[in-house]
Amino acid sequence: MAERCRVFVLAGNGTNCEVETAHAWRLAGADLVDVVPIWDWAAGRASLDAYEVLTFPGGFMDGDDLGSARACAHRLRHTAPRPGGPTLLEEVVAFVRRGGLVLGICNGFQLLVKVGLLPNGGDDPRPTTTLGPNARGRFEDRWVRLLADPASPCLFTRGLGEFELPVRHGEGRLLFADDAARKTTLDRHLVPLRYALKGLPTDVYPFNPNGAEEAAAALTDPTGRILGLMPHPEAFVVRTQHPRWTRETVPEEGAGLRLFRNAVQAVRGGNG
Repeated sequence: MAERCRVFVLAGNGTNCEVETAHAWRLAGADLVDVVPIWDWAAGRASLDAYEVLTFPGGFMDGDDLGSARACAHRLRHTAPRPGGPTLLEEVVAFVRRGGLVLGICNGFQLLVKVGLLPNGGDDPRPTTTLGPNARGRFEDRWVRLLADPASPCLFTRGLGEFELPVRHGEGRLLFADDAARKTTLDRHLVPLRYALKGLPTDVYPFNPNGAEEAAAALTDPTGRILGLMPHPEAFVVRTQHPRWTRETVPEEGAGLRLFRNAVQAVRGGNG
């Protein structure tokens, strides 16, 4: 529980959703939102010490060279702002262990999976899933329906049911390393959001836009404090962002805003 909710939003090297992500955090009531270039963090000019939430927004970090987020994952593992000090990844792990929240959207989700923070969390950071190329082999830019798992520990998705968000990605197909990883993830309810059709999880294209196993659109960790998702919640925080807002009755607040608001309330000790 903290008196303030201060948010660190990473930017740079091809990230292109940091401004709208920061705007979503402000709309949700965060007290401070800083957009921090990755090289300021890597050089030690910024750290996670002054924040309660870390956000890896969407975009095309490093041009998706080597595969989506793979280059940045190597950077986090091997870059230490101070000689002999912790690496950036070690900073993130320490941040999570002391109670910080982490949100990774699209490219940010890919990063969290590549460094092993999802779905195992900060106490056991090792890759057991990956996000591979979409099953149809092409970039998907469409709106999808999502179904939240009420049994998930995820703090971000509390109180959510079925709702819409847009996706825009070329590598969003979630794949489990093996049956053991799949079983552990499902048994712990670490898939907080699934692609849905008629109120049920679906493997049917285009409702499941990438062919993700278990219709998984997101992962969380056992504490519920880390969330990675392929859809873009920051792209639906007001009704005019919805493609049918002039033809249908759409609430003033977009469904994506609830995820950000839940996190702010969780930081302050609310019920989400």
